[in-house]
Amino acid sequence: MGRVISVLVFGAVGVAILVSLGLWQVQRLAWKEAVLADIAARIGAAPVELPASPDPGTDRYLPVRVTGRIVGEPVRVLVSQRGIGAGYRIISALETEAGRRVMVDRGIAPTDQTVPAPPVGTVSVTGNLHWPDEVDAFTPANDVAGNIWFSRDVEVLAAHLDTEPVLVIAAELTPPEAGVTPLPVAVEGIPNDHLSYAVTWFLLAVVWLGMTLILLWRIRRRSE
Repeated sequence: MGRVISVLVFGAVGVAILVSLGLWQVQRLAWKEAVLADIAARIGAAPVELPASPDPGTDRYLPVRVTGRIVGEPVRVLVSQRGIGAGYRIISALETEAGRRVMVDRGIAPTDQTVPAPPVGTVSVTGNLHWPDEVDAFTPANDVAGNIWFSRDVEVLAAHLDTEPVLVIAAELTPPEAGVTPLPVAVEGIPNDHLSYAVTWFLLAVVWLGMTLILLWRIRRRSE
């Protein structure tokens, strides 16, 4: 009897812990969906003039419209699109009519072609401010000499392109440019794995319960 009780307690505690972890992930899922809905609303809002001093905290995803000339040599950031393959994000300096220099992520171009020349003269860029977090321990060092970069580190890119640490991810350029496809900011690129985590914890709880029942059955058979 003592062994049966210990197995019951061990099984119940394990199931309770796993179910609580699953419920916690369900709560996190609801929280993340609310965050994504807020981000989507911010991304889709009406564009405004570029702030004087954009803040990475309060102005992330802010829709803006900025006008000026694309100047200097662009930076190529190697990326991969699901179902499409590798490409280069083309990031250039833009000199505004007010004399400011900011960065514009013009979009993606195939890796097997040279960087397309930007539109000549004044362009109008509509997009969103962003400070991507793309650097971790596995990110390769940028090949500055070969103009192959592996992340959009705003501070590093700004120092290289001699601009403010401000990056506009273009959704639309006027006039449009051939050879570069805009990749606007979208919530689809923000991970939300809480549902799969919740399912995993609940399945583990079911497995734990099943193993407990099997062990109890074996104990009963031995006692007969």
